[in-house]
Amino acid sequence: MPAATCSRAGCREAALWRVEWRNPKIHSPDRRKIWVACDEHRDYLRDYLAARDFPVAVWPLVPLTAAGGAS
Repeated sequence: MPAATCSRAGCREAALWRVEWRNPKIHSPDRRKIWVACDEHRDYLRDYLAARDFPVAVWPLVPLTAAGGAS
């Protein structure tokens, strides 16, 4: 499986971070959207969402095989 690519527009670097967020105006509390980020854009994406008062959390991106998912 190819490596995930950073969600920042124009970036083609491998993603190392999982940025989970939701827009409380349109998403229920149990709904989470996911962006992935390289080291360079992790803080940019987190700050972009936080500035809009969206709940946001950043976690290391774990491959599905390491997380016990499908291989």
